[in-house]
Amino acid sequence: MGMGFLREIAAFLGAGDAFSIHYTVVDGRGGYFENVRRLVRFSTDVIVLKGRRGSLRVEGEGLSLGKYYAGDVEVRGDIRSVTREGGDEKL
Repeated sequence: MGMGFLREIAAFLGAGDAFSIHYTVVDGRGGYFENVRRLVRFSTDVIVLKGRRGSLRVEGEGLSLGKYYAGDVEVRGDIRSVTREGGDEKL
């Protein structure tokens, strides 16, 4: 599933670019995050990514960074949850 398709779904649901980081998670393998401005925190169980309008907290086991270039970040490992940093809402 391409990131453009995810943006179309978000726009249809009225979310638009309300939260600037778009992502796809593949169960047990990792995830791909787009529009990342910087890496705020990194460990094997927590990664915090800062976007234009907020931050995402990625939690899991055995997390590592794959590709990290031009605003795109590949996170490898078993991602258990993705939440807005500072909030309880699961995304």
